[in-house]
Amino acid sequence: MQEELIQKKVKASISIQWLCQLIASLSWFTSVIVYGSFELGDCLQLLAASAWTVSNIMNYWELPSSKD
Repeated sequence: MQEELIQKKVKASISIQWLCQLIASLSWFTSVIVYGSFELGDCLQLLAASAWTVSNIMNYWELPSSKD
């Protein structure tokens, strides 16, 4: 019983961390688009934000399910 409660708290914490990471990466991605300058540095930032966002989305599918 106690172990199940701990596992649920850990899973909730991971989900909150994942959501915060996704919000941060999407915000960075969006800010580069909104800023509208696409010089080399801006394109590299857009690439980094895109990679971070894709990584967060891919990581979502690897999170333990609440049924475990």
